This record gives sequence, C-alpha cells and structure tokens, in this order.
Amino acid sequence: MTKGTPAKGKQSGKKTHIRCRRCGRHTYHAQHKKCASCGFGDTATMRKYNWASKVAGKRK
Repeated sequence: MTKGTPAKGKQSGKKTHIRCRRCGRHTYHAQHKKCASCGFGDTATMRKYNWASKVAGKRK
C-alpha cells in the first residue's frame, strides 16, 4: 500500500464537524452528537475551563 498523494483520493466525503446550534462554531461532531467547543449535546452548562482563558493565569 502506498502513502502520500494517492491515499488522499481514498478519503471519505463525510463531514465530522458541522456548525453548532448553541455556540455557532464549526465544532459540533456529527457522529458523536457533541460540540467540542461549548459541550452542547453532552451538558446543559457551557463548557468552560480556567486554562482556556488568558485572564486565569494573571496575578493581582
């Protein structure tokens, strides 16, 4: 089996991530039925972590 350019033709045309209804970002996984960005489909609260914010690491 060869690698590289010929293998690109074997890729499926399925879309893994589509636009999320809640946050509007292109991070909703169509098969998993879950948004990677806001957590829609998995939790009622918005997905949020302190490490994702630049303000979290600042000292007063």
